Amino acid sequence: MPTHPPTSIANESSLSYTGWRVTMAAFVGVMVSFAAIVPYTFSLFLSPLQLAFGWKREAISRGFALAALTVAACSPFLGSLLDRLPPRRIILPCIAIFAVGIASLSLLKGHIGQFYATYVVLGVVGNGTAQLAYSRAVLTWFDRRRGLALAVVLAGSGTGSILLPMLAQHVIGAYGWHDAYLVLGVVALLGLPLTAWLVRNNPAAEAVATESASLTTISGVLKTSTFWLIAIPVLLSALSLNGTIAHLAALLTGRSVTPASAALALSMLGLSGIVGRLITGHLLDRVFAPMVSLTVLLIAAAGIVTVAYATSAPMGILGAFLIGFGAGSEADVVPYLIAKYFGRSRFSTLYGLSWTAYAVGAAFGPVLMGRAFDRAGSYVPSTVLLLSAPLFVAAFLQLLLPRYAEDSRASSSVLLTGAATDLSM
Repeated sequence: MPTHPPTSIANESSLSYTGWRVTMAAFVGVMVSFAAIVPYTFSLFLSPLQLAFGWKREAISRGFALAALTVAACSPFLGSLLDRLPPRRIILPCIAIFAVGIASLSLLKGHIGQFYATYVVLGVVGNGTAQLAYSRAVLTWFDRRRGLALAVVLAGSGTGSILLPMLAQHVIGAYGWHDAYLVLGVVALLGLPLTAWLVRNNPAAEAVATESASLTTISGVLKTSTFWLIAIPVLLSALSLNGTIAHLAALLTGRSVTPASAALALSMLGLSGIVGRLITGHLLDRVFAPMVSLTVLLIAAAGIVTVAYATSAPMGILGAFLIGFGAGSEADVVPYLIAKYFGRSRFSTLYGLSWTAYAVGAAFGPVLMGRAFDRAGSYVPSTVLLLSAPLFVAAFLQLLLPRYAEDSRASSSVLLTGAATDLSM
């Protein structure tokens, strides 16, 4: 039984196709989501919070870790809900809670417990505002242009990561960090109108998914080596990339790079991420995805090596460009692989599990970097360089992924096995 409905190639190629309107609404939502705001502005607040309250960098970084671990715990549950309910019923309340949570950080009074509690709340709803929430709805509208559609959605976080660090840095410099958190909270609400108006699943695709859902069990997927060859590289790359990105601005300003140039480097992550995602989306519809993934992971690793020895703004910006290109491209590959190997009926639950792997890695990378800074008193190049090692491992694990069937039904016979009750129940 096919895992997706037949779609019109002519429709998918037309800008008037409904799926592209859903995709653009998702682009805007992801642009102002957890995925754009938290990772890409977090490092801008490290120095102001340390100066304001005397908190150590490692202690502040635990806020990011708590959010990431909460994302890890909640993503499968959110994914299961997205497989069962209309997307707007999940996304809209998550956006509202996330926006209020970010804005509430403007009220910090020196109690780090309040800081931690807020980041836990952000982690609970975070992926309900980001690509995990929007991707399944978009995928129901596409077959032949699936890679490009995912690239457009994920380019939203890249666009946000260009604009939001510059906005946050400007507000911090002109008005202070309290106002910067408040502004980010208001910005997070921008995804509400288009999501409420346009984001929905393709009814034809949902009918087929309902018929085929019983064929795909989560327990069956978890018994396959294919799933773990997707999930483990996600964890490794998240450890490397988030450990670097969360400290990038502080690392560069600690080496006499101006705060404005450091903010530009953060924005470069987003710009190169957009370029990488669009190129990768084009390639995924034409080239075996694991080979694309191997290439972009090596590019990201080269970026971390560059940042490790960056002592000037141009070098830091170059390293950020390579990191952003690789990280953005890899974000395209993961949902594509999940849909390609395992179909759409349990897509959001499986994508949520991959986010659990991502969040575990993302939780430890920034804390390890913070601890290394606190012990050495600076960002030692050799320590930063070590963060590239997991990326090299992740890259070469792509060589072990099997071929997939051209009709996206690979692994379906394996999925018939496993326990009758799965994680999505």
